[in-house]
Amino acid sequence: MKREEQGTIKEGALFVADAHYPHHGREFLTLLQKLESGEIVTPQLFLMGDIFDLLFGYNDYIRTFSSEAVTLLKKLSERIEMYYFEGNHDFLLKDIFPNIKIYPRETQPVFLHLEDKWAGISHGDRYAQGFDYDLYCKIIRSRSLITLLRPFGKWLIDDRMEKLAKKSICRPMKDFEEKVKEITASYPNVDIIIEGHYHQGRRVGRYLSLPSLACQKKVAVVESGALRFVDLEALL
Repeated sequence: MKREEQGTIKEGALFVADAHYPHHGREFLTLLQKLESGEIVTPQLFLMGDIFDLLFGYNDYIRTFSSEAVTLLKKLSERIEMYYFEGNHDFLLKDIFPNIKIYPRETQPVFLHLEDKWAGISHGDRYAQGFDYDLYCKIIRSRSLITLLRPFGKWLIDDRMEKLAKKSICRPMKDFEEKVKEITASYPNVDIIIEGHYHQGRRVGRYLSLPSLACQKKVAVVESGALRFVDLEALL
């Protein structure tokens, strides 16, 4: 893995992962509203993927399910430094958020300085996933496929959104430490690994599995050069 410096994580930076809005709570919308009002202040907002339960570019209809949050996020991105690590539920986002630094799956992980440490950052589904999953990710992110399916888009989206609304997404992951060993093998030259995706909210060695906003109702905040998991209510 080639490591290149791509920036610095600032004190007070806010990390939000796996909100799965709008199906699994309104916490993400509330957070955006508090950022807009100034009740919550941050120099950087890291959106760690699966922020929306389903959102992708080149389709206007899918935006109608999360229009208020999308509008607020676009507005906030004009004054807050934002990084968006696309997940398996939200992708092709540059079409939607032109002012946010977007990292598609194939460009992750990204390496940033956290004080004197190197941090490797990814949504979390980049490594140790298997060939079938990698192929699936490539297919669903195809702009050509999305364009081809546009005549059937509304029916397909409605069906998918109905299924996602009923999906159980909050549960402890068995053998998580073994999964972490697989993942960390792909990050040999970093001091800290920051990922979402797994909805665990745990620290395993140098690996930080960020809490899911949908499940743990927590975010991560940089304090004194380290990430601290904080209840969203504590910020509001």
